[in-house]
Amino acid sequence: MKTHFCIPVSQRRPDALGGRYVLYSVYLDGLLFCRVRYSQLHRWNEQLQRVFGSSLPPFPPKYYLAMTTSMADERRAQLEQYLQNVTADPNVLRSDVFIEFLKLAQLNTFNITAEKAFLDIFLPNGRSVNIEILTSDSAERVLEVVSHKLRLSRELVGYFGLFLIRFYKEGSLSVVKKLADFELPYVSLRSSEVQNCKVGLRKWYLDPAFDSVLMGCRSAVELLYMQAVQDIEKEWIKPTQGQRQELEALQKENNQTKFLQLCQEVQHYGYMQLDPCHCDSPEPGCRAVLSVGNDEINCCITLPDNRTQDVVFQMSRVKCWQVTFLRTLLDMDGPQRTLNQNLELRFQYSEDSHWQWFIIYTKQAFLLSSCLKKMVSEKMAKLAAENTEMQIEVPGKSKSKKYHIQQSKQKQYSSFLSRKSKIKRAEGDCVFGTIKEEDL
Repeated sequence: MKTHFCIPVSQRRPDALGGRYVLYSVYLDGLLFCRVRYSQLHRWNEQLQRVFGSSLPPFPPKYYLAMTTSMADERRAQLEQYLQNVTADPNVLRSDVFIEFLKLAQLNTFNITAEKAFLDIFLPNGRSVNIEILTSDSAERVLEVVSHKLRLSRELVGYFGLFLIRFYKEGSLSVVKKLADFELPYVSLRSSEVQNCKVGLRKWYLDPAFDSVLMGCRSAVELLYMQAVQDIEKEWIKPTQGQRQELEALQKENNQTKFLQLCQEVQHYGYMQLDPCHCDSPEPGCRAVLSVGNDEINCCITLPDNRTQDVVFQMSRVKCWQVTFLRTLLDMDGPQRTLNQNLELRFQYSEDSHWQWFIIYTKQAFLLSSCLKKMVSEKMAKLAAENTEMQIEVPGKSKSKKYHIQQSKQKQYSSFLSRKSKIKRAEGDCVFGTIKEEDL
């Protein structure tokens, strides 16, 4: 799936020979990631071509004459599309050519040299782990270092992630974004214009059933327990009065395993909660609070008469979604510092055999999109694993029986085919296989 790269802003700058060049501001998940010239991206594409050949998307062509305003805007849009498309290939994302270029671009943009540094990684219980890193270390590398210090099993590191988290004076917090594996946490933290941000460690899966995979590791259980306690304190998960009393008793006993087992029954456990926002349904401008997880988007809507209404959107009925900048700061010549981020995420949803768009206005639109992508990828992985199990021959059974079992599974989950192997189908069919993920 594509990475949330966009280039909403470009600037004309004078060069040493008296001419001018265009500097493109590349944003990742809605925050400034780096600034680069066309020539830099062109050389990078040539390096990628030497490794990946014709599998890369087309790169915007060179202009040998002066560009008009419309030509410049067209190139900006083409470069944006290129960045989104090139990251759709996981092999490109993991390649040294891809990672090294973005690492240098991020360091150079913010004038940070590659050197040793210390970074605090905050845990859900409020304490932090101080680790020694290089300023040029990627989020993937930093996660490995902090996981080693916490004695987290290497096989389980992928179930956790690093996040930029904003802390408020009154004790509340807001998840700003999930740091991409290739992103430099030290630089992203230093360059972020979001106040009171810290790098935090949280689990990064939205299917609560994955808890069972982590139960054999004491450090993983402790991390899950910390986050569950924090989420209850922040009222992100909503135990009943009876559940709350049982959880408090288990917390006093420090029985973390049974505490987490009981949490599986609690509403919104394991979900990502977003800040209060607005939506367009059932009336424009309604306030809403979103919780995302367990293959659903739960939306608590406050109506104009202050009544509340809970609406649940099942991911199996979501066809596609896209993130849009409603207004951007187009500063072509001056020192562009901030982007006026008014964002919306809209998704197409099937209800009563009719497709309709549901619009959410939130500054966390990119985080919401990341959560939707995560739920899709988890569901695809789970179904792939189930299909593999169904292909195992049972002793004494004929091959034709095995084939029948496999086919019945594929029919039930035919909508979860990958984008490369999907087939044409009626628009009313179940639609995970047709997700277009037009994030930008």
